[in-house]
Amino acid sequence: MGNKRHRPEEIVTKLRQVEVLVGQGMARIDAVREVRITEQTYYRWRKQYGGMGTDQLKELKRLQKENERLRKAVSDLTLDKLILAEAAPGKLLSPARRRACIDHVRSQMKVSERRVCRALGQHRSTQRRQPRGRADEKRLVADMIELARQYGRYGYRRIAALLRGAGWQVNDKRIERLWRREGLKVPAKQPKKGRLWLNDGSCVRLRPEYHNHVWSYDFVHCRTDDGKVFRTLNILDEFSRECLAIKVQRKLNSGDVIDALSDLFILRGVPTFIRSDNGPEFVAHAVRDWIKAVGAKAAYIEPGSPWENGYCESFNARFRDELLDGEIFYGLREAQILIEKWRKHYNTKRPHSALGYRPPAPETIVPMDRRPVMH
Repeated sequence: MGNKRHRPEEIVTKLRQVEVLVGQGMARIDAVREVRITEQTYYRWRKQYGGMGTDQLKELKRLQKENERLRKAVSDLTLDKLILAEAAPGKLLSPARRRACIDHVRSQMKVSERRVCRALGQHRSTQRRQPRGRADEKRLVADMIELARQYGRYGYRRIAALLRGAGWQVNDKRIERLWRREGLKVPAKQPKKGRLWLNDGSCVRLRPEYHNHVWSYDFVHCRTDDGKVFRTLNILDEFSRECLAIKVQRKLNSGDVIDALSDLFILRGVPTFIRSDNGPEFVAHAVRDWIKAVGAKAAYIEPGSPWENGYCESFNARFRDELLDGEIFYGLREAQILIEKWRKHYNTKRPHSALGYRPPAPETIVPMDRRPVMH
């Protein structure tokens, strides 16, 4: 009778035909043979479709399709849930992260690229796109790494400022992306700061308003390789953030403070205020009388309140972090040379965040009154 596969409509038709033949008096076995099926097939069909009309068959087919659709929807939702669970936790904001996540999911779950892209919201053209960097990216990365190696305590913002100073047309976001891609990082150590306030809400701290308005100075201790201590006297102009001088000696007393200030007063003029802490070298009668005699005013901070001398304290921290903690000084003379070299770099090249990432006293800027007049 052949191996033809009958459709449900054909099965119902044959069952009705058998019923008609039986109703006309024909034996059931003969009626089954008349419609060209076996007896076993007849009873199987009758058990599944017996007594069913054409409309009922259509409704059955509709319910079967709806059931199949719901089963497929549940399966898809379950698979999407498994894909999202396998994906990286958190939001996948960049196409590169989505590409890497999709590759990871496909390797773990053996599902198609189309399915994973749909579940994670990634367009397939974006997934297949091979990212190409700019033509100058290799040279830019090389220069960035060289600056990071040379100035190991600088973050990507200062490195970006140095690159722009060298002629690169780049912004901070591009340098940050390359910085992260290359695995460069500077450990952030941000101590908490405080301020000394009066009862009326006003701050005790004297704020600089112009050049030579407020100078500040302080001592920093360090050691040479043989274990002997040396001290540095750091003098700053708080308004321009320029380091005016760093005097390096084994011992520094009030006389050395007067000598350092005298040289600067001759070269730069007398400031209005000189801020310092209450160390014995600064509160000595000789220093106080001399400062008063030259026409300046001493602005001593409150005892135990180093944050009032915040400009100098911040400079000392950068000085120690970027130079003293990373160098071995085999002698006092070597320390004097290297510290003076770093001071010039700090003033003329190092980008300062408080100055819009410009150095305090860049060598490339010529004052307006000193530029040659063209005739």
